[in-house]
Amino acid sequence: MTTAALLISLASFDVWSQAGGMQGYDKNIKAIEPSSVSYSVGLAGDMAPTISRLILAESQGVRNSKLSPKGKYVAYVSGLTGKLQLWVQPADGGQARQLTFGSGVRNYAWAPSGSHILYSSDNNGNEQESYYLLNVEAFTEKEVLPAVEGGFRVFGGFVDETTILFTSTERNKLDFDLYLTNLKTGETTMIYEGRMGLYISSVSPDGKWAVMKESVGEDSDIVYLFDLQNRSLKTISAPKRRANHTRAGIAWTKDSSGFYFATNAQQEYINLAFYDIDKGIKKLDQVPHDVEQIRLCRDDRYLAYTLNIEGFSQLQVKEVESGTMLKAGGLPEGILRIDCGVGATQLLVESKSSDDPGSLYLWDFSDTAEVLFEAGLAGVPKNSIVKPKSIRIEARDGVMLQGLLYLPESKQETPPPALFRVHGGPTSQSRPYFDAMTQYLVNHGIAVFKPNVRGSTGFGHTYVTLDDREKRLDSVRDLVDMHEYLSEKEIIDGKNVAVAGGSYGGYAVNAVLANYPGYFAAGVSLFGVADWVTALEVASPMLKASDIIEYGDIKDPKWLAFYQQYSPIRQAQNINVPVLYSHGVMDPRIDIAETEIMVKALRNNGIEAPFIRIPDEGHGWNKRENRMFYALEEVKFLKKVLNAQ
Repeated sequence: MTTAALLISLASFDVWSQAGGMQGYDKNIKAIEPSSVSYSVGLAGDMAPTISRLILAESQGVRNSKLSPKGKYVAYVSGLTGKLQLWVQPADGGQARQLTFGSGVRNYAWAPSGSHILYSSDNNGNEQESYYLLNVEAFTEKEVLPAVEGGFRVFGGFVDETTILFTSTERNKLDFDLYLTNLKTGETTMIYEGRMGLYISSVSPDGKWAVMKESVGEDSDIVYLFDLQNRSLKTISAPKRRANHTRAGIAWTKDSSGFYFATNAQQEYINLAFYDIDKGIKKLDQVPHDVEQIRLCRDDRYLAYTLNIEGFSQLQVKEVESGTMLKAGGLPEGILRIDCGVGATQLLVESKSSDDPGSLYLWDFSDTAEVLFEAGLAGVPKNSIVKPKSIRIEARDGVMLQGLLYLPESKQETPPPALFRVHGGPTSQSRPYFDAMTQYLVNHGIAVFKPNVRGSTGFGHTYVTLDDREKRLDSVRDLVDMHEYLSEKEIIDGKNVAVAGGSYGGYAVNAVLANYPGYFAAGVSLFGVADWVTALEVASPMLKASDIIEYGDIKDPKWLAFYQQYSPIRQAQNINVPVLYSHGVMDPRIDIAETEIMVKALRNNGIEAPFIRIPDEGHGWNKRENRMFYALEEVKFLKKVLNAQ
């Protein structure tokens, strides 16, 4: 057992005293907790795979892949072993190796030499991270920065081979200050006293500059340039109208004279721009789609970026000097993530889709991309997987909504029952990823609809602002309008529809059932908000920084009064259908009390409200045994309330 694994394992024994809730969890509430359960994975090749086999298939894919400097290795995170662990594979196609063996990895970064990786891990989802340095060649590791209570850290980058930059709330548990750590000595120095929502996006190759962002909303920021020598902060862009500058990443030139980024400042879509250290910002190509990710490759010769088109990615590669656009053959349709290390000659492409949990490709900018890693499906037949259709639906006020519809392929005499699965955020987006629960349900005759209500990203600046503050319930009403459309068109059985969601999606479930009773036959709310007053007061420092624009400042009497009236718990008496609730005890983002209060309210009103409480998880389920346990319970509940087989 590695040192990291040992520390994490010992910490897990104290889970009860380190509960995520402000007051811990309520032991008096009857709840279902994970236990040793037997489950059948069925047989490989079954056309209606079990939920257990589909979860195993989901774990075959990779995520968060990164090409090492000079391109020798590809690192990635995989849940193959049941927890999210770090793996590395030679770029020439050699054998992959598992590098971490603890309770899971949250994030990682390559050191400039490509010989080391810095990774972070927390205690069962509490998001207060320790940092570890791992030697890839020697396969040794050491803890370089132990976790600190109240220290929510955001890694910024390597200044040089032995120095890292990060922000953390460990001074006062609220503001993000800027720190330097010497990896050899372990000495850590605070070099800039920050404020709420201030993070590092990137460090220049020469170690002189850091691009910093200040979160002013779920999808918006102010962007700064920090001078590491003079330790001073300069504003690059602080537009009056909210805008995003850093979501697509920062791509520095190799001489550190400037960087490419993408912004929607004073424009509808997040498009390419360049910041020159001496001359300032220059906007580049303008297209009617959001740029998702930017990379500058092969000694600044190629600019690679992806566009988000109705949830699908489109790769664009431009030769910087000539402006010539290149096309990579051999890449599948889906969601693409790109990377290229300093000095690397190839572009790494991570691909995901409804039938691919995560594969890797390498492209040398000349012809067809080559497969480096192809994700298996654990015996799930590819022809059993249903692909979504993009659906456009006009809301009652004329706003054009969008969603992904998965329909059972077997013909039925009557429209199928359905599940609406609402994304979190609220500024996230439903996209065509491989999803075990979705594929299970459609293979058992239940349609799945994943709506992108107003407030979702990927559809321009105007759309993402349409649910702000007083307009919050407009996005909840969108679920009703989409329900009516699909029902009236007899695409689904309108009398037999459940609604589910996690995090903000869990709030949406509570809100639509409370404000629009009679439309949905049941709900599934995972770690969602019941009372915005308490939720905003006790949110983690990262959420507090972004919540003010989305919801208003809860310290303002205006917004306090608004949410005292318009929180789901205030209308809980209107909920008259069964709701399955769940929450992780260690959740630092949404207090477990938010779920507990809904469970108690519904049960007091005589409404069925089963509650799944998971002791060793935070905001979501990262451990396979917990995912299996929860999935079996959700499947059982949905089959019951939707009268499905």
